[in-house]
Amino acid sequence: MIEQKVEAERPTKISAEAKAERTNTIARDIMAAEVNARERKTERLRALRLAQAKVEEPPKRKRKTQ
Repeated sequence: MIEQKVEAERPTKISAEAKAERTNTIARDIMAAEVNARERKTERLRALRLAQAKVEEPPKRKRKTQ
């Protein structure tokens, strides 16, 4: 039997530019997700605050006696 050597393919090195681009993309995705979460929370709290303001009645004014 003749054995053939099978060379394992080595993973190619990632260039510094590709690493920076990947890091940049991931960081931007994380920041965008945080902004979206903050905006959703703000909208939810604003809606609750407006609903609460509609339910509350304004305080009654006392009449001045002369």
